[in-house]
Amino acid sequence: MAEQQPSSPKVIPEEEERNGDWTTKFSSLGSGAAGQGDGPVVAKLQKRQAARRSLVHYLKLREMGAWDLAKVRGFEGDMQGYVAQRLPEMLRERQLFLGTLNKVYASQWLNTRQVVCGTKCNTLFVVDVHTGHIKHLPLLRDMAPYVAWAQPTRGIHAIELNPSGTLLATGGKNSSSLAVYQLPSLKPFCLGDREGHTDWISAIAWVTDTVAVSGSRDGTVALWRINSDMFTGSITWHNDRELLMYGHIRPIFVEAIPTTSNTMDNQKVRALAFSAKNQELGALSLDGYIHLWKTENHLSRLQSVRLPHCRENLCLTYSDEFSLYVVGSQSHISFLDPRQPQQNIQSMCSHERSLGVHSLSTCQHIVTVGTGQGSLLFCDIRAQKFLEEKSSPDTDAIPSPTGKKLKLSCSRGWLIHDDLWVNSYIGMQEFPNAVYTHCYNWPELKLFVAGGPLHSDLYGNYVGLWS
Repeated sequence: MAEQQPSSPKVIPEEEERNGDWTTKFSSLGSGAAGQGDGPVVAKLQKRQAARRSLVHYLKLREMGAWDLAKVRGFEGDMQGYVAQRLPEMLRERQLFLGTLNKVYASQWLNTRQVVCGTKCNTLFVVDVHTGHIKHLPLLRDMAPYVAWAQPTRGIHAIELNPSGTLLATGGKNSSSLAVYQLPSLKPFCLGDREGHTDWISAIAWVTDTVAVSGSRDGTVALWRINSDMFTGSITWHNDRELLMYGHIRPIFVEAIPTTSNTMDNQKVRALAFSAKNQELGALSLDGYIHLWKTENHLSRLQSVRLPHCRENLCLTYSDEFSLYVVGSQSHISFLDPRQPQQNIQSMCSHERSLGVHSLSTCQHIVTVGTGQGSLLFCDIRAQKFLEEKSSPDTDAIPSPTGKKLKLSCSRGWLIHDDLWVNSYIGMQEFPNAVYTHCYNWPELKLFVAGGPLHSDLYGNYVGLWS
């Protein structure tokens, strides 16, 4: 279903704090609020308001102690929004090399120079973006007798840090188990391998510092309390290098997502997003629904919302600034307001040859989009359009939009040329690296981007640091 764009008047969506609605305001181009003869007055007022938003005005009033905390935070928010909008056009790529690892599915910054990553080949590692050094982390093994019937490893699809940055949750050696490590030491803490999921964990969201929710390909979500007092036992195992000790826990609550079709294959949980402000969890399922829960001591289901674009719904994030869920599908980005879910689902076409949106993140009013074409796009929520490239024939002039969508294209990465490649793909000119994951280091204005070949049977990887 294509989104219809009105030609006139101009549509400017914005957040209305007074009534809490995601509204659409119409402003006619060329019309003004002031009457005739007020032109100079309006111009002076606009100039004065612009000056009051300037950095010089902010520093002057801060020195005089004339600004209260609310105004300071408001100015800082404006500056963050400005940085989020201008940063994409200034980013430049430096490719990193991982050797023979296959497809990076998940990543998170640990500090200003280290990023932890998980791969399709079930490898958990930390890469130093300054030196390129890679440190492999041991995966946590299930306790017997659960090892006997555990699912085969299917890769690490999710990595999340708790709000305080003291714990890291991801998948275990068995991809259906929840592994938790301590930070910054990265020592194993516990493993959720008892009475949990029966298929691989596809998404993780922290509700509090000690409570996490996992979503699985088996169509369930599980609530875990990470507390040493709840350990039901401990086990030690060792290899040639070190001895690992960690507890084994079970979830405090498990629930299947609502059934909306007769095909269980469509009930797989693909992504999770949590709203701390509303204490609300959103789960994206493969059948094109978002399921919302209230998160307290357990999960209390609120509603399920059908999305307008239901093919290949792969990723989900939440915008705190606008109280919106953002969904990436095969060729669209959709915006869902949970307060009016059925009436207000805006969508935008990504125009990326239907190769899918594979990763999303938000900062202020900008959504960063990782595509299956190996590119990064940037969407302005307020204007409901993608950022455009800017050009200027004169270096002293202010750059102007070109009308062409701003797109950052990733390098080719590494690809193994095995017999399968020789027999099936040798005639192809390009192999797009899907951007399966990306994450920002905002204090240093850096963007970590990773992925690998879009074709499932090709073996390779891509990692780049954009700064």
